[in-house]
Amino acid sequence: MPNCNFYLSRLTFIGDLVSIVEQINDGIKESMRSKDSVRLNVLRMLKSKILAVDARGNIPDPEVIKLFKTYLGNLKEALDQFKAVNSVENVEKLEREIVIVQEFLPQALSHEEMEKIVKQAIVDSEAKTKKDLGIVMKKIMQMNSSIDGKAAKDLAAQLLPD
Repeated sequence: MPNCNFYLSRLTFIGDLVSIVEQINDGIKESMRSKDSVRLNVLRMLKSKILAVDARGNIPDPEVIKLFKTYLGNLKEALDQFKAVNSVENVEKLEREIVIVQEFLPQALSHEEMEKIVKQAIVDSEAKTKKDLGIVMKKIMQMNSSIDGKAAKDLAAQLLPD
């Protein structure tokens, strides 16, 4: 007799993943119907990011989120470059793409929540100066791994004395 717990846990695991893939697939269908080419291209890119890791799309949610965050970071970097060369059309397109990608990511912490975590990390790590920034960042990531590392680092650098 096969181990039923294995199958149940496997189905539960796959069920969680299917929801993200289904959301993207439904979004692709809806974008095709509404002829929203920017949204369609972004959703196809997100799907390709998932399928590049696993052809069936069977990867855990934290990995999917990590992939999407990486892609979001690439978009933000491109946005900064287009702003630097004053390419208004590309800036608007990338800003729209960023909004679409953020729909699939967990909500970012508010500035107040992030500041509370950073201050607590500074106290816990007993940091005295900016030289201790690495220790503070390690503590911040232990406390909340989904925090925006760059924003947390900038905030910690502001709060720590020279």
